[in-house]
Amino acid sequence: MESEVYSKAKAAHEASLQLANAATTVKNTALSYIANELESQCQTIITANQIDIANAKDKGMSEAMLDRLALTKSRIIDIATGVRQVIDLPDPVGVELEAWTRPNGLRIQKVTVPLGVIAMIYESRPNVTVDAAVLCIKSGNACVLRGGSESIHSNIALTSVIKSGLQKAGLSPDLVQLLENTDRALVKELLTLRQYIDLAIPRGGAGLIQMVIQTATVPCIETGSGICHIYVDKDADLDMAVRIIENAKVSRPSTCNAMETLLVHQNIRQALLDKLVPVMQRDAVELRGDTEARMLYENIIHEAMPTDWETEYNALIMSIRTVSSVEEAIAHIRRYSTHHSETIVTENPKTAEQFLREVDSAAVYVNASTRFTDGFEFGFGAEIGISTQKLHVRGPMGLSALVSYKYIIHGQGQIR
Repeated sequence: MESEVYSKAKAAHEASLQLANAATTVKNTALSYIANELESQCQTIITANQIDIANAKDKGMSEAMLDRLALTKSRIIDIATGVRQVIDLPDPVGVELEAWTRPNGLRIQKVTVPLGVIAMIYESRPNVTVDAAVLCIKSGNACVLRGGSESIHSNIALTSVIKSGLQKAGLSPDLVQLLENTDRALVKELLTLRQYIDLAIPRGGAGLIQMVIQTATVPCIETGSGICHIYVDKDADLDMAVRIIENAKVSRPSTCNAMETLLVHQNIRQALLDKLVPVMQRDAVELRGDTEARMLYENIIHEAMPTDWETEYNALIMSIRTVSSVEEAIAHIRRYSTHHSETIVTENPKTAEQFLREVDSAAVYVNASTRFTDGFEFGFGAEIGISTQKLHVRGPMGLSALVSYKYIIHGQGQIR
């Protein structure tokens, strides 16, 4: 008897052959139906989500993680809006990347094509169900989705809506598959099903990502884990620095683009902390710092342990370390960064340029919040993840990350 993983991956593979050559208008029609269904089925989705929320509370899930799990009417409307924005994006399939003619007369074209079937393994955030499905459909790919057990009722409701939209557009509902059995043992089967799965993308915490990378025999992309840093230089505008830090830490602490560690130049440590600490107290942020920082606010800043520098909190906790130069800040980032997003706050163009040049992360900012590392903010539409590796994509992954290419060669009887 076929397992759920095998049967759904096989069905997705067979359906992908239909979608690979579908016209842009057909794909966009399906996305339009999906957006409409999200809005019309809003209450059904919320009811399912409330079951997940209640179960998560019973299990003691943190407030930050509950926020990631929650679906409200406004969030569902935002998701539907995101789907419509993808409709407006150019179709990434069938784009001629290069073309040339060889001396023997062969005409060679390099043209984008879908990847095939993409397996998404993710946690908590049910909006990923829609983001992944929509980006896969637009880029001509089928997908097999495996969300976390904590969001299973929400994901079932959302997948039902997506399948309904596909059917209304005349496309196979098998293009989007959700694994409803949440047994973790099944993930290994999915990650090793090379005959049907072309790419695996994990989206979640460091533990999930490492499990996928270490288990997969299919190609996979490392995403998400975000120990993000902000370095406030001695030449920084301190009021600007406080605004950036507050946004990067507080606006959505559970996301991978939230900052975790503040590096502060020793020359402006006192002045910055005098402005920053009251703001962090107001925002209920727990501060953990090195000896130099704690000397200034020993009753407020707790002692930072060595493990703090290598921890992605996903919560209202921030570590603070004093550095003597931009070189020391860069050295700290090189040691502890997950190569996601880093920011320097400075008014010195030379220092900014050094930071941009020497910090090796997917997104490196000058005088801006790390929270901008996001497919929507980059203008990509909905996002399937943020790659922290260098092959074949890096940073926020939009439609262009979900295609490969092939060579098309026209001849007139040439032989070699």
